Amino acid sequence: MAGNHHGHTPAAWTGVIISFIGFCVAGAFMVLANPLGFWAGMVITVLGGVVGMAMSAAGLGQPKGTHPPHKVASDS
Repeated sequence: MAGNHHGHTPAAWTGVIISFIGFCVAGAFMVLANPLGFWAGMVITVLGGVVGMAMSAAGLGQPKGTHPPHKVASDS
């Protein structure tokens, strides 16, 4: 696993952090029984994915085709 670089990019970190904040906001407002705040948190959560994809498209994500080939264990 140490050689795997999946998700270690500014785009991935930013998207996950924004989504996590949205999840926390939605959870807090769900406990407070405030539907408007809950849905605002859900919008923030989805926005995290959109921001991550936009940053990846802008070149801040992992380049395509840089994944190492998958190794399959032999049945010896």
